Parts: sequence; structure tokens; C-alpha cells
Amino acid sequence: MLKRTFSILILAVAACVQITSGGAAPQQHEVAITFDDLPVISTLHDDKSWAEITDKLLVTFKQTKTPVVGFVNETKLYSNNQLDPARVALLKAWLDAGLELGNHSYSHHSLNSTPLADFESDVLRGETVTRGLVAQRKKQLRYFRHPFLHTGKSVETRDQFESFLHSHGYTVAPVTIDNSEWIFARAYDNARDANDPAAMKQVADAYVPYIEAKFAYYENQSLKLFSRDIKQVLLVHANAINADHFKDIVAMLQKRGYKFITLQDALSDKAYASPDTFTGPGGISWLDRWALTRGVPKNFFQGEPRTPEFVLKLAEVQSE
Repeated sequence: MLKRTFSILILAVAACVQITSGGAAPQQHEVAITFDDLPVISTLHDDKSWAEITDKLLVTFKQTKTPVVGFVNETKLYSNNQLDPARVALLKAWLDAGLELGNHSYSHHSLNSTPLADFESDVLRGETVTRGLVAQRKKQLRYFRHPFLHTGKSVETRDQFESFLHSHGYTVAPVTIDNSEWIFARAYDNARDANDPAAMKQVADAYVPYIEAKFAYYENQSLKLFSRDIKQVLLVHANAINADHFKDIVAMLQKRGYKFITLQDALSDKAYASPDTFTGPGGISWLDRWALTRGVPKNFFQGEPRTPEFVLKLAEVQSE
């Protein structure tokens, strides 16, 4: 079963590569890397484990010279209703590494199910610590990432919220390379907690091919929508699987011809000014939103890679 899963992933990557490059040498691509749920999202909750995850991530970013924006949920800075200095220190470490922090709200609620006024209050609560840390370095808090990528159940709600963001100095941080990396992370954590290194390795071995297949898929979607390769934005999370294996993701992307750029650079691409009227319940890629706004046929979305069944099972998740 595992071999069959890998075969499907490899075939998905190969098919997308053939479509996008015709079998030629990798073309130049650009991507901004973003990490959500800082300081850490994990089944482990002790400060030592969180520090180890953070340290590994920062070493990878430094060694690969990768600019990153990390989006913070400030509720994670508290332990027993008290601000935990050790957790605040993790955010300082990100900033000391020359990386940027953004606001991911305090509580990670959904704008689709939270009254707008309450959601806006939660956003302001989510900058209490982070804005001060950024200001100490004479910089500004510039970006907001919607939890679950939920942007509101109506265009009016979304527009009102974006107006609120702009009034507080924020720009929305969209995502084009959407994925279910969080399911791999849950499976990886569960295998570790069960003291099952073999299962951890199985999940890790499937992780890079899955992310590569996602990149190949969205590269092709970009070509179909814009007749060119746009500057992409990847969303992943600050977790154990990335602490251990994001260096492998970086190596894979470099092999595909990717240059790592800042989020500011990525958003300079005119594609991000495309009309977007999506108000569905899901949190989906902006490439998908732009496509739906254009009214593309359903077969436009065929071939999107899926999370292997054994990963879903290990993660105890029913579906993506």
C-alpha cells in the first residue's frame, strides 16, 4: 500500500513537470515562504521542545538564506494565563535571525463564523506583544494572514475587514501554494508521541514528494490562468516535521529552479491584483479564487495532489 502511494505521488510530480517544462531543464521560479501558527504548533507543549523546533527552523533558514515571514498567534505565548517569557523569546529569536513577523490573530478563529467586530478585536489583541517586539527593531508589523484562509462569507464582510486592516497598517498575506502539510505534521507528531520512528520516516519520506507535486500543480494552474509563471507564496507551519525536514523542501525547490524572495516582492506581481469574489466556506489558494471568479470550468481543477491515506490515518483525520 505504501509503495503504491509513493508511486502515485511520483507519477503526479512527473506528469506536472512534463506539462510545465516539457522535460527541459528547470525554469526560473520565485516563491515567498511563510510560516503560520508561531511560535510553534505541536502536540508537545513544554518550552524545551518548542525551543528545539524553533532553533532547527532558524538554522535551516540561515543556512539556505531563505527570507521568511512568520505569522503569530499570541494566545500561544501564554501558559496558565500568564505570559511565558520563554515563548516570547522564541519570537525574539525569529527577529534576531533577520526574519519578519506578521499577525495571525490572537485566537485563530475563523472570519467565516466569528462576528466581524469580535474578529477585529481578536486581531488587535493578537498584536499586543508582537508589535512591540517589532518596534524595538525600528520596523513595522505589515502583514495579516487569515486563520484557515477564511476571508468571510460575503464580499461585504471581506471588504470591511480589509478596510480595517489597512487602517491599522496591515496588508493581507495571500497564499498560492496551498496544501495539507498540517496533516503530515499531525501524523509526524502522533508517530513521535507513539515512539514509532518507522512511521515518522514513512511520513517524512512522503512529505517532500507531496509538496513537490503541489508546486507542480500550482505552477501549471498559474500558466493556465496567466500564461506565465507568477511569483508564488507558500504556506506551511512552525512544527516538528518542518524543523526536521524543511531543509529537504528547500533542496527540492532549488532543484526545481526556485529563487526565494520576500513576501513584499511576491506581492508586487500584478497577479495579486486580480479580481476575487470568492466567498465559499473553504480556505483555498488564491489561484483557485481567481479561477472561480473567472468562472472556469470544473475540469480546471483536475489533478490536484491529495494527501496519502496512510498519512490521514496516522493523523487521525478523516479527510482534507
